[in-house]
Amino acid sequence: MTVADFIADQRTSHQVPHAVSCRALEVTQSWFYKWLGRPPTARAERHADLTLAIQEIFDRSGGTYGSPRVHIELRERGWRVSKNTVAKVMAELGLAGRVKKRRRSLTQQGKRPIAPDLVRRKFTAPAPDVAWCGDMTEIATDEGKLYLATVIDLHSQRLLGYAMEARHDTELVVASLNMATATRGGDVHGVIMHTDRGSEYTSKIFGNACGRLGVVQSMGRVGSALDNAVAEATNSSIKVEYIHRHRFKTRTEARIKIATWITGWYNPHRRRSACDWLSPIDYENRHTATEQQPQAA
Repeated sequence: MTVADFIADQRTSHQVPHAVSCRALEVTQSWFYKWLGRPPTARAERHADLTLAIQEIFDRSGGTYGSPRVHIELRERGWRVSKNTVAKVMAELGLAGRVKKRRRSLTQQGKRPIAPDLVRRKFTAPAPDVAWCGDMTEIATDEGKLYLATVIDLHSQRLLGYAMEARHDTELVVASLNMATATRGGDVHGVIMHTDRGSEYTSKIFGNACGRLGVVQSMGRVGSALDNAVAEATNSSIKVEYIHRHRFKTRTEARIKIATWITGWYNPHRRRSACDWLSPIDYENRHTATEQQPQAA
């Protein structure tokens, strides 16, 4: 504890006699009582307000934001503060963002013909619904394993579709694709759907679902996580930022809470560096607004 912190505690605490405080600080009692009656300085008040704002932003993120995202949020709220100051205050508060863990792959190579790699590790798109990617991950519950399949737009990294079941099978990935299609209003003809070569994605059923919707399949190489990096990273973020921080008694509880987190936090609020530090939905809205602006003559 610093001297300033020790003195600050004396403003509200009556547990330690002031005489003891004075001896600890090596000051006279008359000086101490005079200081105790002083109002806080403008600098001290600003620091206190900044500390509260940082704590609120960190808590609102579910304890996942590091100093870069907290700094962006503060700037948007009107704060003029440096990144180093934010990092220093967070260190003083003991606040640290998420720590990634290595994810165990669920991929089992399919036996059916594969689709060409149309993405080639270029995980960006000039507009929504140009290219999507998908993957699966495993979730532990007290009732047993639950599997999550996702569909992500490579323009905004928005989670368009997701499905959860006790088994990871073809029906699961088709369900996530159907949800993504419904999110986009039903017309997704020409969208590239990039995945790994797992048996679920190379299956005839999933291929037929893509064909029915006019979705063009694309696949990375076997055993290469980098060929589907955005899907891998997104599922990792979901697990580290939310799933690993909670215990689910049943699969139903996990489904409800994870879906609520995705729709209530991840898509509308969670800032992404790849989206100019905007949330996926805000990034898409900005693109739409730009496209609707009249062109200069």
